[in-house]
Amino acid sequence: MWGIRGAVALADLAHGTSLGGRAPELAGRSVLLWTRDQCAAALALIELDGLARRIVLCPADVDVAHLPQIAADGEVDALVTDRDAAEVGPLGVALRIEAHAAIVPIGRAADGMRRTEWLLLTSGTTGAPKLVCHDVASLTAPIGPGPQRPVWGTFYDIRRYGGLQIFLRAVVGGGSLVLSSAGEPVADHLRRLAACGVTHLSGTPSHWRRALMSPAAHEIAPRYVRLSGEIADQTILDHLRAFYPQASVGHAYASTEAGVGFEVNDGLEGFPASLIGVGGREVDIKIEDGSLRLRSARTASGYVGRGRPALLDDEGFVDTGDMVERRGDRYYFIGRKGGIINVGGQKVHPEEVEAAINRHPDVWASLVRARRNPITGAVVVADVVLKDGPGDPAMSAADAAEAEREILAICRRYLAPHKVPAAIRFVPSLDVAPSGKILRHA
Repeated sequence: MWGIRGAVALADLAHGTSLGGRAPELAGRSVLLWTRDQCAAALALIELDGLARRIVLCPADVDVAHLPQIAADGEVDALVTDRDAAEVGPLGVALRIEAHAAIVPIGRAADGMRRTEWLLLTSGTTGAPKLVCHDVASLTAPIGPGPQRPVWGTFYDIRRYGGLQIFLRAVVGGGSLVLSSAGEPVADHLRRLAACGVTHLSGTPSHWRRALMSPAAHEIAPRYVRLSGEIADQTILDHLRAFYPQASVGHAYASTEAGVGFEVNDGLEGFPASLIGVGGREVDIKIEDGSLRLRSARTASGYVGRGRPALLDDEGFVDTGDMVERRGDRYYFIGRKGGIINVGGQKVHPEEVEAAINRHPDVWASLVRARRNPITGAVVVADVVLKDGPGDPAMSAADAAEAEREILAICRRYLAPHKVPAAIRFVPSLDVAPSGKILRHA
């Protein structure tokens, strides 16, 4: 496991500890794991599974104001952290153990193995995040035989579901994992990935768009490129295939609640209709009212905490809230159930419009949103990042106007009239949430 400070051999944990020799004190406890350092979190996770009753896994960027509620919902009675006492004092947890990004050769007393619950935070945009309950069995259920000695890298934080999947693949598959540090520039991360010989690299489409804008993107040569977490439109898939011709480019559907649903490795957006079905499959998949629903051993067991909604329906399915539509023998993602723009009573999914805009060869990324309108209630507007964007000498005002005309022509070709943006604004960048997804402001 490679961190920004150096390499750690996981095999050393068999006779050592990253918890200062105090791991036995955590036996049977509900442990809040909150560290700045990803490597420290990774080592602590390996030690805590089978020892703690529960691990509440907090990303480094969690809103501190939400920690007391998270701790209450998770029934936390111990804290593993690399933060100073002033930061964690308001939590009021008596047992605090220091996490380290290194292994100290101290034998650990065995306390017997127990089934440890892993509580992951949802990436909700309002209010305290919900806690979703998994265990090692559900988290590793999607992991089958893998490549020989891969060197994994990820743009995700391993304390979120997408990054945790890559961490577990590296651990279970016997490979290596290159971790980033909080706030590390994209170019620096890419150069470390190159120095470590990364072979398998994952992230959201937004992660990949940012990576491809960096000159350091040419320094890596992965054999497998994986996308998940957002809709992978054909444009980003084609960009990656052209940029890394030696790589297999795939995208996976997964969520914190539903787990990994499926992978698509044919180079095309959407997924084959043949994946839909119930019975005799690793993952049962069905569509109800246009929404994708999943049931499998990979699914979380439920939400944890008082007043939490039911996760599974009466048949054990998770309603993902992701909307799809069938065209021919393939299903395509068109957006989120709760993200619809209402234009004069007609529905618009922002992601569908973004996919059309992103077809333009000079567009890196786009964000579609609603703007109030006294006649229709709302109209569609778009923020667009061009490869030669505002402020770049290569992009004149005339070039920008021509790009706008071309983008609107593409939208009119692929979209119904009410979905075509009423206005386009060119911007230098788009805000990206800590989860790696484009930040959609309410």
